Amino acid sequence: MSLPLDGLSAIVTGAGRGLGRAEALELARLGAAVVVNDYGQPGRDGSGDASAAPAEQVAAEIRAAGGRAVAHLGDVSDHEQARALVELTVDTYGQLDILVNNAGILRDRMIFSMTEDEWDSVIRVHLKGHFNTTHFAAAHWRSRSKASGGPVYGRIVNTSSEAFLAGSAGQPNYAAAKGGIVGLTTSTALALAKYGVTANVICPRARTRMTEDVFAGFQEPQDGGLDALAPEHVSPLVGYLASPAAAKVNGQLLVVHGGMVAIVERPKVAAKFDASKETFSFDELDELISPYYADRPANETFAAAEVLGLKRG
Repeated sequence: MSLPLDGLSAIVTGAGRGLGRAEALELARLGAAVVVNDYGQPGRDGSGDASAAPAEQVAAEIRAAGGRAVAHLGDVSDHEQARALVELTVDTYGQLDILVNNAGILRDRMIFSMTEDEWDSVIRVHLKGHFNTTHFAAAHWRSRSKASGGPVYGRIVNTSSEAFLAGSAGQPNYAAAKGGIVGLTTSTALALAKYGVTANVICPRARTRMTEDVFAGFQEPQDGGLDALAPEHVSPLVGYLASPAAAKVNGQLLVVHGGMVAIVERPKVAAKFDASKETFSFDELDELISPYYADRPANETFAAAEVLGLKRG
């Protein structure tokens, strides 16, 4: 009996732990040969010495289960290391079919306290890291398509966050990077569709090293059941989006957690005002717009618990 991803090869970045690990294991379970990428630094802020151990351990776990996997120690925020990652996949498995971008770090700080390096490092790993691997994967698929004279198989699954949707006061760098990833994904989806490639983006909620503070107060099951915030709730969607079954899913944003998937529509116009003359005056704008917000709470935001749809323990 064939599996959905039989004969396909995949890259999963940041796959040594947490979400990336669960995604790599799921793709392998579905039949894909996997390149497990992880820079292996122990600190979630990107601190500490790089280590091949996390990636090697996951690759070994896949092979022990009967799958195919190799490890790659590389920093995807480095353009040439991202090139080497794609080249390793092509050299090992003949071609690249699936790219799952998951690697990231956190350096949280309020906007008035954040340093330039704290901003740059998070943007570099998340947003530039997604760009780097996507760039080389896209070039690979475009070249194959031109050589074959038709579409090829290609799937990109990127990782954003609800921090970009609802804001996150102590994470302006992270929220900005995750918003940028959504823009990168929709642009990529349009550019690569003619080559047979799809690109989608997920906003996962999961209890990992990256989110241990965010979810510290939320209940975990006491009966030994699967945690609603376990990464294993996210990985099946990644497997689906990477599969032939999702051929018509392109340029989409999906929130996923705890047995739930929500497809997020693009922003809609909430209200529209037209100038009475050629252009607006200050007074006219005040008369039109101010009443619209008059009955709303000042500095209206979404409370964290409301956004997450979770209850604190």
